[in-house]
Amino acid sequence: MTGPSSLPQRKRMDLGAISPLPRSLRLFSRWALDALLPPRCMLCGTLVDEPGRLCATCWPSLDFIAEPLCPCCGAPFTMPVPVGLHCAACLAKPPRFRRARAALVYGRGGRDLVLRFKRADRTDLAAGLAGLMRQAGGVLLKEADLILPVPLHRGRLWRRRYNQSALLAQALGRLSGKPALVDGLERVKPTPSLGGLNRRQRREALAGAIRVVPKRRGALAGKTVLLVDDVYTTGATVSACIRALRGAGVAAVDVLTLTRVLRPDIV
Repeated sequence: MTGPSSLPQRKRMDLGAISPLPRSLRLFSRWALDALLPPRCMLCGTLVDEPGRLCATCWPSLDFIAEPLCPCCGAPFTMPVPVGLHCAACLAKPPRFRRARAALVYGRGGRDLVLRFKRADRTDLAAGLAGLMRQAGGVLLKEADLILPVPLHRGRLWRRRYNQSALLAQALGRLSGKPALVDGLERVKPTPSLGGLNRRQRREALAGAIRVVPKRRGALAGKTVLLVDDVYTTGATVSACIRALRGAGVAAVDVLTLTRVLRPDIV
């Protein structure tokens, strides 16, 4: 099976969402683009019927997060539970956010999607991945006033050349019609890679690292914000962002991520 690294990347835009062209012309443009760069599976690169899709072979490798789940943090339960029951972690220490949802478990195909998008310059995957996120967080999107991405420090942004969370936020904005404020938050100090750190170490590393961009405080005050990231692990990064947003007068914060790491201490 041909890998995506050996194929030309399909850099495309949502013509229907941004173009004032007549529908017939947009459809012709879509047909022409498909003829030049046929849509391919987001994981393996085989031909599919539409961009942003997965083939029948790769689809089973994704572990979707669905009911029953915690109505607060979105962690899946391993067995049926009474409606409205919160998980043990949320009961013991309620999170700073109002609700959190994720489309996929971080593992198998979910992990591969994140790594392709995040570290292999596959920015063309943003629209398809945002479609998966919209299915998981449709209610959160509907109730949001603004969509904000988790920020990267400028040094890491310079090395990577793009913020994967900002691309997801922009794609979700196009799908939902909600404004995406990609420069609402900023990392004012570099942090080490959080991989391998426990909850306490992550919290310490992120202390004072994220703030609201001063010129955006007025736009955020009183708003319901949907915070977007690619992976939810311990919630330390999300909490640092929410502390900054609360300080700017944000009314409520929901969280939507592409994937979630399932921790053994969650039912």
